[in-house]
Amino acid sequence: MKKKIFIILGILLVGYIAYFLYGMFTTRSHSPSETKTISHQGLDVRVVYCRPYKKNRLIFGEAKDEALVPYDKYWRLGANEATEITFNKNVNFGGKPVQAGSYRMYAVPHADSWQISLNSELGKFGYFEPNYALDVLKVEVPVVPSPNEIEQLTISFEPDSSGISMDIAWDKTLVRVPIATE
Repeated sequence: MKKKIFIILGILLVGYIAYFLYGMFTTRSHSPSETKTISHQGLDVRVVYCRPYKKNRLIFGEAKDEALVPYDKYWRLGANEATEITFNKNVNFGGKPVQAGSYRMYAVPHADSWQISLNSELGKFGYFEPNYALDVLKVEVPVVPSPNEIEQLTISFEPDSSGISMDIAWDKTLVRVPIATE
């Protein structure tokens, strides 16, 4: 009898692991990986993230309304792996100094602003919240209504008079983080 129970439990465990791995490897086609880079006046910035689609869902909003990204909660700024940003020089990120290097980047969206954080914990799957004790900085940036509805999460860079603007856009929401060399 014990042998049958162990066999059944083993089959269930193998099935669960197979299901988890299948889901992990197939989500990449639903939220493809993207690398965005910019070189401007000697500053090189690179962001690696995964780009989910809107698919007629409520993206930003209240948890009670079943928003995909609820206000006031951790968001990995994409899908799949944690979003990572790399600077080749010391920079001011959103007005605060940060050393050259690579960081995990995540957000806590609010209705009128987002808190964008850089964290030194790298190589983690983004679904799991970071070790907040390893946060390097937090900046608050205003939400700007997007003139167009954006179907797929997009992070882009634009040079401007003070350095670079990193734009994060999805659905009807846009946030802009200024980045300048120190």
